[in-house]
This record gives sequence, structure tokens and C-alpha cells, in this order.
Amino acid sequence: MAAHLPKVSVADALAKQIAALDAAHLPAAIRAKNEDLLIDVWGLCLTARHEDYVRATLAACDDDGPCTAVGHARGLSAAAAALVNGTAIHGEDFDDTFEGGPVHAGAVIVPAVLAACERHNPDGKAALLGIAVGVEVMCRLGLVTPKLVHKAGFHPTAVFGAMAAAAGVATALRLNERQIVDALGIAGSMASGIIEYLAEGAWTKRMHGGWAAQSGIRAALMARNGFTGPRTVFEGTHGFFHGFANTTDGKYELLTGDFGRKWVSETLAFKLYPCGTMTHPYIDCARRLAARGVKAEDIREMICEVGEGTVHRLWETLADKQRPPNGYGAKFSTPYCIAAAFVRGNVGLDSFTDAAVKDPAVLAVAAKVRYVIDPKNPYPDNFTGHIRAIMKDDSVIEERQPHMRGGAHEPLTRRDIEEKFTLCCRHGGWDDARIAAALKLAHTLYDGRVDLAALRG
Repeated sequence: MAAHLPKVSVADALAKQIAALDAAHLPAAIRAKNEDLLIDVWGLCLTARHEDYVRATLAACDDDGPCTAVGHARGLSAAAAALVNGTAIHGEDFDDTFEGGPVHAGAVIVPAVLAACERHNPDGKAALLGIAVGVEVMCRLGLVTPKLVHKAGFHPTAVFGAMAAAAGVATALRLNERQIVDALGIAGSMASGIIEYLAEGAWTKRMHGGWAAQSGIRAALMARNGFTGPRTVFEGTHGFFHGFANTTDGKYELLTGDFGRKWVSETLAFKLYPCGTMTHPYIDCARRLAARGVKAEDIREMICEVGEGTVHRLWETLADKQRPPNGYGAKFSTPYCIAAAFVRGNVGLDSFTDAAVKDPAVLAVAAKVRYVIDPKNPYPDNFTGHIRAIMKDDSVIEERQPHMRGGAHEPLTRRDIEEKFTLCCRHGGWDDARIAAALKLAHTLYDGRVDLAALRG
């Protein structure tokens, strides 16, 4: 060991804590949260299964095998199944989020661990522990250098996801401490995902979950077979955070300090709207303004207080965000989401088609929306919303939303999540019998064998 390197690295400490965990001792709340996660992500796979970006991803896979792409009859290799499922889950931006990150863990960890288990270790308890560990690692990674990964131009879900998927798969496949460290070190060189998709609404963000998932599988399998990775992958001079956050000075204790004793992923949030998470409280405000009888033609402008960290992704350049280039780009435009919610009374999957974003009534309202930075905004620890509507008669009507609904302050119930699942499955063409069978599988998978045959076709 080089003299300047730590005796115990961050990855060493994390691997030791992971290796000590037992699925039988997971808190009941974590077991329940990870059942909720199965239900949510499988529904999202179904709702997107006929979309062009899913078809393109599936067609690009030339490695058939025993693993399941949810909603499709064709069997794939573990890596290909993880890629297709992760892309489908994240594709409509309707997937879970962690408010302290923000990251979208379900689109990465569930496809990675389930595909690895289908192929190598079809044990439900191992899958549960792997998913729980992977989700927890991914959420905690987002706390180490808040906002800096996004600021550097990378998508946190993509880059943290590769590391977390490696941890989750390594756990499910029962790798030892040294192999877990190697898996993390290898995954650090597989992590990728830039946010230039924002420029024209390109599809690349959609694949980030799947790409990270398949990277985690490959990293874990390479480590299991003796390939080595750097122990100091996280904190090293040329390590992960140096590369993706431009610093090695992170709060690493938030990753390892009480790992396995406290589960931050217990507060994982599930989305009510299929668009960028930080827009959700603003959508709530817009819906309430409309419900109060405010008329678009009476509004002069709508001014929103926002967190500085959201501006470069959701607000700028303002003129472009007021007229998004296509349906996918609209998902990352707060002005459009506000206008769609105000005009239509809600925001659903049909709000983000290429035709919907050209609606003159919606664009007219979006043109009135602008922002001011609130230096006291709590982002990313909490997602809030605010609209101050200044009327043509100089009166002011204001709405505030103190948190994201579906998150830690107002979580969805199991019934809520199952209703969302049912709607997503119906959108994807499944009947009630298939929906019921999939729900039953979600409730029992962690206690039996990982057999996903009911999710094919």
C-alpha cells in the first residue's frame, strides 16, 4: 500500500458494513418500502413498453438469455435486461426519487439486482437485501457533495447509479468484502451520464438508469472473478468525486457513518406526476390557482421563488423553457409544467406528447412564467413550490407548497402505489388478470424464488 493512502478507505468501510448485513434483520419499514418499489417500477416498465425509445433499446440488444425484460416475451442476458428495464422505468420520468439527492434509485437498482439474481442466484431474500443495499448506497452517495455533481454537468442518477448497482448486485451475489471493494472500484470507471439532453430534449437521460444498472452487474461479476479496482475509488486524488463533483472533500461519513443502522431510503418518494421532481410542488400551486377560479387572460405574470440549484436544469434559458422543443424536453421545464397544470387542471402522461407541448393556450400561460432565486430555499433537502400571480388589475394571488407530495412529508400509501401501478399497466395494455398476478408476485417475491415469468409478454 502506498504511504499516502489510507489504511481503511471509504470503500473498505462501506464493504465491511454491507457484508455484515442479513436480510432477516432488515427493518419492516425497509422491507415494505422495497415492496412498494417493485410495484412502482414494474408499472413503469409496462406503461413504457411500446414507446419508441424502449423499442429502440430492445432492438439494440443482440444478446438473448434467461432474463426478463418486463412486458416483453423475449429473454435477454442479465446486462441487456437491466439496460432495457432501467430505460423503461426512467423513460417517462415517473419513477421514485430521493429528496436529499435527488437521485432515482428504482430505475437502476431493481433492474440490476433482479437480472443478476435471475441469472446467477434466484433467491428472493438475496434480491431483497441487494435492492435494499443498492438503494441505500445510491441515496447516501447523493448526500456526500450536495448539488456539485449536477453543477459539474453530470446526471447523479447515472453516475451514482453505477456505484450503487455494483454494491447491490455484489450483495445479492454474496461477494466478500474485498470483492465488494473491487466491484465499487471497477464501477467508478464505468460511471457516466451528462445532462446535455436538456438542450433539445434528446433521449439520453432515459437510458441512464439502464446503463448504470448493466454497469453494476458487469462490475460485480468482474470483481467476483478476480478483477481488481482501486480501494480509494471514492475519495482518491483521481477518484469518483474528483471526477464527477470536482472535489475530494466530501461528507463521506454520511455514506458510511451509520450504514446498516439507519436507513435514509425509508423516506424514498414516489411521483404523482411524470416529470422532473422539483416541478411537482409548482404543479400543485398551479392547480390550486386554477381551482380558485383564476383566469389565464387576467394574469399579467407568474413569478416563482426557486432554489438556485434548480435553475440551470428547469428554468434556463427561460425563453426555451417557455417553449419546450418536444414532449420529453417539456418534462424538465417548470414554466411548461406550471402552464399545463393551470390550463388542464392536472399533469399526466398525455401532457408530454409532442402535440401537447404545442397547445397555444398552454404556451400563452408559460410565456407569463418567470422566476427569482430564493437564497433561503431548502433545495435539495426539501422540494418546495411557490407562484405569485400578478393580475392585470395589480392584485396579487399567491400559492405555496411546502413539500413534495408523495415524499417524506406526505408519503403515498400502498393503496396509492397500487392504484398508480394499475393505471400504468392499463396504459401499457395489460388486463386486470395480469395486473393482479403481477401484484401478487410483488408481495411474495422476496420470500421465494426470483421467477419473473409472470411479467413477460
